[in-house]
Amino acid sequence: MGVVFGGFVPHPPIIVPAVGKNNLAKAKNTVEGMRAWAQECLANKPDTIVIISPHGPVFQDAIMITAFPRISGSLSSFGAPDVRIDRENDLSLVQAIADEARRRDISIGVLDKELAKEFDIPLTLDHGTMVPLYFLSEAGFQGKVLPIAMGLLPREQLYAFGMALRDAMAKVEQAVALVASGDLSHRLSPDAPAGYNPLGREFDAAVEQAFAQWDIEAMLNMDENLCETAGECGFRPLLMLAGAFDNAGVKSRVYSYEGPFGVGYMVASITGEGEKQPPSEDRLTKYRRQLQSQLEQVRQNESIYVRFARQTLEAYVREEELPPIPAELSASAPAGAFVSIKKKGQLRGCIGTIAPTQDNVGEEIRHNAISAGANDPRFFPVEAEELDDLVYSVDVLSPEEPIDSMDALDPQRYGVIVRFQGRQGLLLPMLDGVDTVEEQVDIARQKAGIAEGAPIKLSRFEVIRHH
Repeated sequence: MGVVFGGFVPHPPIIVPAVGKNNLAKAKNTVEGMRAWAQECLANKPDTIVIISPHGPVFQDAIMITAFPRISGSLSSFGAPDVRIDRENDLSLVQAIADEARRRDISIGVLDKELAKEFDIPLTLDHGTMVPLYFLSEAGFQGKVLPIAMGLLPREQLYAFGMALRDAMAKVEQAVALVASGDLSHRLSPDAPAGYNPLGREFDAAVEQAFAQWDIEAMLNMDENLCETAGECGFRPLLMLAGAFDNAGVKSRVYSYEGPFGVGYMVASITGEGEKQPPSEDRLTKYRRQLQSQLEQVRQNESIYVRFARQTLEAYVREEELPPIPAELSASAPAGAFVSIKKKGQLRGCIGTIAPTQDNVGEEIRHNAISAGANDPRFFPVEAEELDDLVYSVDVLSPEEPIDSMDALDPQRYGVIVRFQGRQGLLLPMLDGVDTVEEQVDIARQKAGIAEGAPIKLSRFEVIRHH
């Protein structure tokens, strides 16, 4: 029958009365918006509700589709054990979605109990799914529920998965509502969970406007630095929702927006009314062409440092003879260097040395380019078919300088090294989303596995970043 309703909603447990209690009035607009939104959803008579959450089993390289016969959960970890939900899953729709996603070469996983045990994944619903379900159940929904966890895939893959959802839902007999669960910026005020950044409100305003106008191009092309700096958790589910409503005449509506606790909450819906949109394949093709054009421009303008790093990894992966070190680099004095690799805006590998380990910068880059692509423990080794999509940067480090306090740091100018009892963590400067000294030191400390409050020793360094 197909998708009959779509929604984008927040998921703070505090808006559930049993959790929020006296704080509920501070989010009055959101609570009222959620109740009106839930009524609109049920007015479209869905048999099944699919909920995309950013707090389920999120994988770097796959979207996870839950395939337990029954799904259940509670808000007991938020002090409300009586808020419980138990529903039947829609296994026929699980299969249809998996088939469509694979047909489009989108990396997915079907989460059954065996896979959950292998990856130690809880069998209960996360709060990103529970909160929307609470309001839908309050409104009277008793049908099937299919949870999906967003993946940390490139934008075009998330969008294409939304299109796979659309096609799968069109093939089943039941009416389906699709819900993208996500909060917007977590940096709206000084007491916000991720600290304050003025770009948080700019991001939220851009998302609200794009949704109200159902401007899919604006969503797809939203500035990556703006998204990262905002500290959001809803942009990826939103892109998946956009893909599902890409090829239909739609009418969008924003019920409410507010940020009472330093986090942006938007309640919005989308239905199949309004003027026809351009064909979906044309839009996705256009976006992919834009990405290719941007990548070609990057290649044309890359520095000798970056070109050598790229050519080195390409030759290594293709099992070709490594390129000679350019004279300019072989003549450079020894220095530590980091090689960072991104794929479609997301980190794909980063390895470096704090101090020089080779005779010159060229040899340092060659060694670390291969390590970043093949030996970063956070990622699988780069494969040949990925090479054309990779973007590189090279940071050449100055010698480190011990400092007495965090007052001597600046995350835009200095990188930081934290040490404690033989452990050390490093963070480069000028990183998207790292805006304060406290954030910088905390991330470096966590990378080293150093407990909060430990008496760390600090050093700083400067870098010359080459693109």
